Amino acid sequence: MKIISISGLDGSGKSTQIKLLKNYLESQGKRVFYFHAIQFGIANQMTNLLGVLQPNNIEHKKEFQKSVTKSNKLGILLRKIFLRIDTCRFKNLEKKLEKEGFNYIISDRYFYDSVVNIEYLSIPKRSFGNYPKLRFRKPDIAIYFQTDPKIIMQRERKPDQGIKYLEKKKELYDKYAKIWNLKIINGNQSQEEVFEEMKNIIYVK
Repeated sequence: MKIISISGLDGSGKSTQIKLLKNYLESQGKRVFYFHAIQFGIANQMTNLLGVLQPNNIEHKKEFQKSVTKSNKLGILLRKIFLRIDTCRFKNLEKKLEKEGFNYIISDRYFYDSVVNIEYLSIPKRSFGNYPKLRFRKPDIAIYFQTDPKIIMQRERKPDQGIKYLEKKKELYDKYAKIWNLKIINGNQSQEEVFEEMKNIIYVK
């Protein structure tokens, strides 16, 4: 079973391309499992649970939105711990899916993205320089949509965090994409051009 991960900024077109890719692979007779690293994460599940228990808690919702762009040292430490737990949970999921006969896992926001998020939150807390050690299985194919934040902000669905957030995150993605040897695709292209380039990278036999 192969893992294909798609990384990139919010609004870079990941979800659209993953749907296209999933349909394409299934048309080739492959069994495909969609995986979203953030939704899978313990932190996100705890937040959703709190939302169910306190559905009208407006302050909680505001704090959650703020946590995407700001965090204290304890919050960053917890994210690192949760990431280690999530990668262990993913190993169990991977074994389960392999037994069930899946051919591919397509990951929207793989653990690369979780690391970038932690790095973004860590910037004000320490000097920026050494890249983090990866403690999870590297995908068979890891793709990064390199997209201009200005173009993202002109699209119909644009992130609430704004362009400054996107610009700083892009700096991190651009740096680590090279270090981690991610396959870089120009996300400023049309959907059709991006998909064709992605198919050329993956090439289903």
